[in-house]
Amino acid sequence: MHPRYALPSIKTALGLALILTWTCNLGCEQLNKTIGVLTKPKETKETIKLGILHSQTGSMGMNEMSLRHAEVFAIEEINDSGEFPKTEFVPVVKDGRSKSDHFRRRARDLIDVEKVDVIFGCWTSLHRKAVIEEMDNPSDLFRPVGFVGNISTKRHEPLLFYPLQYEGFEAHRNVFYFGSTPNQQILPAIDWFLSVQGGKRQKLYLIGSDYLFPRMANYIVKKYLESRGIEVVDEVYLPLGHKDFGDAILKIQQKSPDLILSTINGDSNRPFYEQLYKSGIRAETLPVLATSVAEDELRRIPPEFVQGHYAAWSYFQSLDTPESKKFVGLFKKTFGLDRVVDDPMEAAYTQVMVWKEAYKRANSSDPLKIREVLEKGLEFDAPGGRIKVDPKTHHMYKKFRLGQIQLDRQFKIIYESKDLIAPDPFPAFAFPGWECDWTQGGLTKGPIPKIGL
Repeated sequence: MHPRYALPSIKTALGLALILTWTCNLGCEQLNKTIGVLTKPKETKETIKLGILHSQTGSMGMNEMSLRHAEVFAIEEINDSGEFPKTEFVPVVKDGRSKSDHFRRRARDLIDVEKVDVIFGCWTSLHRKAVIEEMDNPSDLFRPVGFVGNISTKRHEPLLFYPLQYEGFEAHRNVFYFGSTPNQQILPAIDWFLSVQGGKRQKLYLIGSDYLFPRMANYIVKKYLESRGIEVVDEVYLPLGHKDFGDAILKIQQKSPDLILSTINGDSNRPFYEQLYKSGIRAETLPVLATSVAEDELRRIPPEFVQGHYAAWSYFQSLDTPESKKFVGLFKKTFGLDRVVDDPMEAAYTQVMVWKEAYKRANSSDPLKIREVLEKGLEFDAPGGRIKVDPKTHHMYKKFRLGQIQLDRQFKIIYESKDLIAPDPFPAFAFPGWECDWTQGGLTKGPIPKIGL
């Protein structure tokens, strides 16, 4: 071997190793003394999973994707606020695919695999009821991937927070409803159209998608109008995703109503308004009052088709308050200036924030403790104004607002209730004998209404 590459003796190698070890230890000790706290391991945060269950595909995908955005936006805001420095809230997002069986399967995943304490989710009543059915009566048909065990045994019971306006006639101990009930949305709007200011309308045409919400809502409307002598000239239901409204519009022209109440939902709204416009019907002579058209839907409808028509909600993006402007500004900054916010999105955001407030007061994510806090009547200043949890029904006290569609795809607010309206999911004129008070024994049932489902 060449002398240049000769190996050192064993004694020499051991000596060098000892010197290097001593030097390293001395240096590392000095380094630790120098940088101090910087060498301490990062503190591990507690992780709390929050379930999000909306359609991201199918006929309701476009509508519900915005709700997912609003809920994730709220969770990120909570994490970034520094209010809970030792806790990280993690959204667990599932796609209901606009189908009841998928909503039920994904609810099972969230409950039995992810073990979430709360689910923020759903749009249609059909999907909400599928999730509630899974919460109450788990089935082997919907066993999630990765679940091991007997599903009939005692299982985790999360809360469901639901953000949409809906038909009422429901109350569940583990569900909180953040949208409006008919007495907070549809009925005040009809009252306005029956007034002098609204044109004293006398003949209503009812058209809706063929599922629970439109049929039940119209059942309530008809019962409400019976004592007022107002005529319902026709009532038409078409499948979700329906695109051809030719026959329905022909009936409208034949029946000559002076107000159309639309409970059409999802991606059917564009063809409905387009075909209505092309038939020559204009808002000036025959307005449409919609219950499921908001700013986000208007992004996908040419403005000339909808200009002058109306929608009933609790919140509009055009609400001129500091809280609303802040919410709109932060959302646009996060998702893009072309994005809009609307009532379902505001409610989706608000329900996460209300859960956060209950979590803070309970110092726990345990569903029972969260429910106890909410049943004390928690109040919250939402982007749309103050809301209050009704301990009796788990619904919200909210304001009513009526908006008219403008060419810029925004709403001009033409009427606003003076005070918060108490929720009434079981109005006596429609559901005699039905009452709910979770603080005094729960739900009292009366006769089942016949609504033609």
